[in-house]
Amino acid sequence: MDKKNFTKEYIQKETDKLMEIRKEFYNFLDKNIPKDKFGIYDFSTSPELDAKKVYELFYKLDYQARKLRGILVNIFDLKAE
Repeated sequence: MDKKNFTKEYIQKETDKLMEIRKEFYNFLDKNIPKDKFGIYDFSTSPELDAKKVYELFYKLDYQARKLRGILVNIFDLKAE
């Protein structure tokens, strides 16, 4: 995609999408993992998580983050590693 196609609105849409996917991921964790008195996930109770669902949610989050990173690398001529 050419730099001129990366409008402020497009970047905002992609950023909003990233935050929505992140919210979905944390909603899943909140629903399936109890928190301790400090509000931190308490894995000591050994909750069983659906590994396929965790991967599905993480993959969507990671994909969107990499997509947004590519846009920013392109716009600002950053060195991508």
